[in-house]
Amino acid sequence: MLLPNPPLPPSFDNEGDRMVYTGRFAPSPTGPLHFGSLITAVASYCDAKANQGTWIVRIEDTDIPRIYPDSEQHILKCLDAFEFESDVEIIYQKNRLDLYDAAIEQLQQKQLVYACECTRKILGSNHIYTGTCREKHLDFANQAIRVKVSDQNICFQDHLQGQHCSNLQTDLGNFVLKRRDGIINYQLAVVVDDYLQGITHVVRGADLLDNTERQIWLGQLLGYPQLEYMHLPLAMNAQGQKLSKQNLAHALDIQHAPELLSQAISALGQQPVDIDQPHKMLAQAVAQWDIQLIPKGTEIQGIFK
Repeated sequence: MLLPNPPLPPSFDNEGDRMVYTGRFAPSPTGPLHFGSLITAVASYCDAKANQGTWIVRIEDTDIPRIYPDSEQHILKCLDAFEFESDVEIIYQKNRLDLYDAAIEQLQQKQLVYACECTRKILGSNHIYTGTCREKHLDFANQAIRVKVSDQNICFQDHLQGQHCSNLQTDLGNFVLKRRDGIINYQLAVVVDDYLQGITHVVRGADLLDNTERQIWLGQLLGYPQLEYMHLPLAMNAQGQKLSKQNLAHALDIQHAPELLSQAISALGQQPVDIDQPHKMLAQAVAQWDIQLIPKGTEIQGIFK
């Protein structure tokens, strides 16, 4: 299967110009949703709806060994409890592996990727890959696949964080698209799906800010239009760590959905909404949505659980 020139999604015209705002909420089922997840869901939903756009949900579950038991069901239960509704059918990335392999094949035909036999033991603590295998021309079977990068800066203007730049070679290195064990890397899957689903605006946490240049580069190699980005400040716990599954953030208690929704809206600096049924609260939040009120920087003041 090869997709050399995939058709433009419905949110773009024939020249590749954006027509309709399309945003998304894309949780990974590596653990239950927590308050930080709720903040992202609220912001992505409100920004899309305030711009008369569409909002979709996809489950980013390519890293199958790390899927936490019942976490996909927890995500769906949370969406129901907080009365978020995706404008299109929810997709699961684990069902789309052929599309990601097709993108790798497209890059391989252009000689933009290569096989890598380096192990973590060989690489040590150096997280920036220097291209050891780039000119070895190894067979692709049973090897990691890396994308080639150039010694150039990639910059973008984030709607909250301002201009952000990274040098592809010195800051990021040749990054993995597919692991030796066959697992598709997040960077590839998100770029392919954002394109195929017609995403125009990405609203997500500032912990993913440093991934953006990788994704812009990969999108350029695949011939995809560049997206707009807004990286939200992170909710922190009492230890000064971001709320995350790794830091054992509390799972969302769906029995208290209205109260938690109100807190998430407040954490985003928005005007208060009346405690009511979640869909009414979301409608009020959309009507009042103002990104100028979102806290500046990469952290939200306060302690969250």
